[in-house]
Amino acid sequence: MSGRTAVSRPGTPASTQVPPGELPEHGRDASAAAEVIRNSLGGDTTPTMNLATFLTTSYEPEAAHLFNEYLGYNLVDRDQYPAATEIEQRCVRILGELWNGDPRSVVGGATTGSSEAALLAGASLLRRWEHEHPNGTSHNGARPNIVFGANAHVCWHKFCRYWNVEPRVAPVRPHALHLTPEAAVELCDENTIGVVSVLGSTIDGSYEPVSAIAAALDELSTSAGVDVPLHIDAASGGFIAPFLDPELVWDFRIPRVRSINASGHKYGLVPPGLGWMLWRDQRARTGWLNFRTNYLGSTRSHHELTFSRSAAPVVVQYYNFVRLGFEGYRAAHRRTRETAVRLADELAEMGPFHVVGDGRQLPVVTVRLREETKNWKLHELSDHLGESGWSVPVYPLPPEMEDVDVLRVVVRDDMTPQEAESLLSGVRRFVTVP
Repeated sequence: MSGRTAVSRPGTPASTQVPPGELPEHGRDASAAAEVIRNSLGGDTTPTMNLATFLTTSYEPEAAHLFNEYLGYNLVDRDQYPAATEIEQRCVRILGELWNGDPRSVVGGATTGSSEAALLAGASLLRRWEHEHPNGTSHNGARPNIVFGANAHVCWHKFCRYWNVEPRVAPVRPHALHLTPEAAVELCDENTIGVVSVLGSTIDGSYEPVSAIAAALDELSTSAGVDVPLHIDAASGGFIAPFLDPELVWDFRIPRVRSINASGHKYGLVPPGLGWMLWRDQRARTGWLNFRTNYLGSTRSHHELTFSRSAAPVVVQYYNFVRLGFEGYRAAHRRTRETAVRLADELAEMGPFHVVGDGRQLPVVTVRLREETKNWKLHELSDHLGESGWSVPVYPLPPEMEDVDVLRVVVRDDMTPQEAESLLSGVRRFVTVP
């Protein structure tokens, strides 16, 4: 990456001591300034040992070089960087085909993550509903609402607050820690702008039964005349299911699915931050998201919430598509899932754990303690693993099951068999201590 060359000045301090939160009177040379930053960040968890995050934590040197090379390219400057725009749309076409959309009609683009994509999806659903309810409310004056499970990402609650939409949240149940067809239909009415179904819950890694939810909504439309569109939050599963579960029908093959989002920076294997938002067609996206700008060289359409952002993550996404191809992605995700399943099976055999998520959908392993385990808590196990550098979260389940704590391990493609065994050894040492 090209950049300015720092000019050394006589007497420029080389000290790595800087008052926290203050602009120093004098600068440092580049190496000293970099050391200040390293010292400031030195206490953080090593990313590859952060088992709390779904985000990609390692990548090839070639990908890192491309990222640095194109960091200064602004994706929004379409006239100055038309090739970057073409790369973005190539990725859209690839994802549209992976998600079984019609390549002649699918539209979409890159976002800064799935949260921005979800806000765009919600805005499209809301605009569609408002178009059918010109006064912005139904005959009874109720607010528009959107239906999702208690396992859905907080971004959906953000959407509801920002756009004044009522969240109708289906609680989790012991038999299903996600949205079910019955719960979805029960919460829908004429003011429902859409149902959000999650392909890959962050709680236990499970896929929601998208096809069954769509069928239930079809029946609702036939029986009650309530036509509710479906959005798929495939933040993680959108880059897993096409490669490992091709027989699973969850995507644009279902007519009721209007839009899908996914995170390139999760199982798309791209550094943060990159999301993807695709709609079935222009009508599903709605023209309401379209803004025309003319101060970057020509009049262009803009559909995203954010504006200026680096093209680097998009470039690396296309690099991954070219580098890995379909078979490469499938092989990488198969290894990851196999590691997750092995972890889940080994933990199940240890005795104290009940496996909630077994890694056989998303490569996520979630366990709770069996009721007979009384002499220690999951937080103590998490602290023990932290002494070896592992960051393993423990958290309560959503409302109506919040008295149950679970421990979750997110398996990514950079977890080697040796590292998996190291993690298991740490758990064994803890649970076998008298």
